[in-house]
Amino acid sequence: MVTAAEPMPDGEDREFTVDQLAARAGVTVRNVRAYSARGLLPPPRMVGRTGYYGREHVARLLLVREMLAEGYTLAMIERTLTAAPAMGSSVTLALHRALLAPWLPPEPELTTGAELAARAGVPEDPAVVDSLVELGLVERVDETHLRVLDPALLTAGIQVLALGVPVTALVTAQMQVTEHVREIARTYVQMFVDTRWQAWVDAGAPPDQIEEIRATVARLQPVAAQALLAAFRTEMAGTVQDAVEAALSRLGES
Repeated sequence: MVTAAEPMPDGEDREFTVDQLAARAGVTVRNVRAYSARGLLPPPRMVGRTGYYGREHVARLLLVREMLAEGYTLAMIERTLTAAPAMGSSVTLALHRALLAPWLPPEPELTTGAELAARAGVPEDPAVVDSLVELGLVERVDETHLRVLDPALLTAGIQVLALGVPVTALVTAQMQVTEHVREIARTYVQMFVDTRWQAWVDAGAPPDQIEEIRATVARLQPVAAQALLAAFRTEMAGTVQDAVEAALSRLGES
């Protein structure tokens, strides 16, 4: 017998009303409606004014409940599930969550353009906010409020501004860096896909190896970051040396 806390067998296509769905997943109807409003659940099949839910909704609810129990906020869960397949099975959703969760940035922060300018110690400038939106660092909530998607990256940018670097120069530099980092990320991800992931797929995607795949992805993050930082330090040292020598040479000539 399948209990309320267990995913449905993949072959079972029974449908539920919202009350039955809540009971099966071990949550309240109010929670189901709240999760639906946040986009955490795909829309039900409507018959007149009654919605009917299937096993994909049960899988999603169980995953949301599990992540909440582990300390994830609804905002973090929303970001995790945004790109997940809407009709994924419990196994698909669990694997998607396991692979993506280690790479999510910290919890977003809500702020305003005036508060950002005050933190950076610069005059408020709507054009700078537009640039930050274009970079994907912030998104507009309404006419006044902004959502900082990666607070750690924003903090680093503010520290650079404190060194006397103009805002426009920083934004331009970050646009270039983002493009380079995106290519680096693709390189590391493709390496994993072409090797460890492909080997798992070729073996028939055995479920008993899912935890090993998840652990490999989790370990990839610090290893890739360490390798990237080491390479950056080496290249930075050489580039700084060349720039200093060129600057001193021009100074000497003048």
